[in-house]
Amino acid sequence: MRRLLSYIRRFRLRYAVGIFFTFATASLAMAVPALMRRAIDTIQRGRFENLPWLAMEICVVSALMGVARCFSRFILFNTGRDIEYGLRKELFARLVTLGPNFYQQLKTGDLMSRMINDLSAVRLMFGIGVLTLINTPLYYIYSVAIMLSLNARLTLASLIPYVVLLAAIKQVSHSLLDTSLHVQEGLASIAAKVQESLSGMQVVKAYTLEDHEGRVFRELNDAYNENGLALARLRGALMPMIRAASASAVMIVLIYGGSLVINGRMTIGDLVAFMLYLGLLAWPTTGLGWILSVFQRGRAAMKRLEEIFDAPPMHSVEAGDGQIQVEGSVEWDRVWFSYFDHTVNGVNGSNGESHYALRDISVKVPAGSKLAIVGRTGSGKSTMIKLLFRLLEPTGGRVLLDGRDVREIPLSALRRAIGLVPQEPTLFSDTMARNIAFGTPGAGHDEISSAASIAGLEPDFAALPQGLETMIGERGTSLSGGQKQRVAIARAVTYNPNVIVLDDSLSSVDTETERAVLHTLGEAVRGRTTIVVAHRASTVRDADQIVVLDKGSIVERGTHEELMAEHGIYAELFKRQLLEEELAEY
Repeated sequence: MRRLLSYIRRFRLRYAVGIFFTFATASLAMAVPALMRRAIDTIQRGRFENLPWLAMEICVVSALMGVARCFSRFILFNTGRDIEYGLRKELFARLVTLGPNFYQQLKTGDLMSRMINDLSAVRLMFGIGVLTLINTPLYYIYSVAIMLSLNARLTLASLIPYVVLLAAIKQVSHSLLDTSLHVQEGLASIAAKVQESLSGMQVVKAYTLEDHEGRVFRELNDAYNENGLALARLRGALMPMIRAASASAVMIVLIYGGSLVINGRMTIGDLVAFMLYLGLLAWPTTGLGWILSVFQRGRAAMKRLEEIFDAPPMHSVEAGDGQIQVEGSVEWDRVWFSYFDHTVNGVNGSNGESHYALRDISVKVPAGSKLAIVGRTGSGKSTMIKLLFRLLEPTGGRVLLDGRDVREIPLSALRRAIGLVPQEPTLFSDTMARNIAFGTPGAGHDEISSAASIAGLEPDFAALPQGLETMIGERGTSLSGGQKQRVAIARAVTYNPNVIVLDDSLSSVDTETERAVLHTLGEAVRGRTTIVVAHRASTVRDADQIVVLDKGSIVERGTHEELMAEHGIYAELFKRQLLEEELAEY
């Protein structure tokens, strides 16, 4: 809640103005029953000449009360929306700093629910919630003080039902918080399931799992519905309790107050004013149950949002101007990494070496040279690349760029110097041209066309109705796997980095196309440091240095000719792929 208090301090002036108008509204509201009392007593005494002035006073006071109420709601409600706006920006800024481990624990739909539904609950709490929280005690203090001045015994008797009501509400409040939290978590689960089912609809249909997915969704929906009904029952129980308390208070006033009027111990004007003041307590008391639910939902929502704010970032976002001079030398210096034990700084972790994805990796890549990383699936190739980009942090050792630990380089500068082409590229629901220029928004048409040509996309333009301006659909659904990868390569070329990394980025194309793309790409990035990760040994023959990974360790290193002469894993992979290519020709 400290985060919310900081927002309250930030908007303290607006809250102060809003609270001032709330006080003004309550003060003017208290004046109306007093004027009514004077008017009734005037009529009872037969002095009708003052009635027009009293009526005019009542109208003026009521109009001013309406204006003050309008200002108080406008200011406080908008402040709640501004807090929601600020929290949403802060929340998104936090999300982009969190690492893969966080996103493995929370689903996209759950995060979307927190960004939308939970933030809305917080907005209600700090908008209308704050207004009602001020209004309720204010009206009670004002009304009860005036009622005591009219008749203390009648006041105490009429408030007995409200004391019983407050005790009952206190018992319900804990159940409201727990049930509200269950409702919001259930809504998040439904959102996550819908997002997963829609994004994976082709797989669902391919395996004819429509009925299964529908059944899982119905189970989630039923659980959400049960929690929602439980919350509705709790809220529904509050309203009859509040109305019963109000009705009981009115009955006490009519019986006891009526006897006082009959006995001459209270005027009719006093009794009417007393009833009006008691009536002013009806809405604050009714709103008490509702605002309790709003605050409990807001607390539950903030609890879920704090899970994101309190999640440790994968790295700190250091200050920097985003530009550094880079020659391009890269080094992995005695690097160890484990996905399961990030607390160990070294190799003697409690889990043993079997849990390490990388073990004592040491590789130096001179600026302007080409490194190829080869190995079977799961050998640790992509993990090495993620460490270079600081998508992961090493458990032990260092990753260096130009002799400087990448953890000491501002992230914006580090990632501006290195261009990544991932194995599974992320494309957006936009034109092919904008996807290519995603990392370089100011790229011109000629620059984009040149990058597309280098990536081997020119032959595909004929099949696209509008060429580079063709909308490729969400996640590039209108493109093949090979086309997606080549769009990602064109994106990296347009980005124009000092170091370019191809992380098995042509695994979805045939060997001939891969060779052609790598040849043109090699010409385009000549003189820059290039790191190629591949499972095909036949495509890395021209690398200055080849390292072969197996089970997280470097088992071979050298040039193509040197590794072939060793007759080890690399030679085996190379010969097997040559055989596969020969068989594919028949």
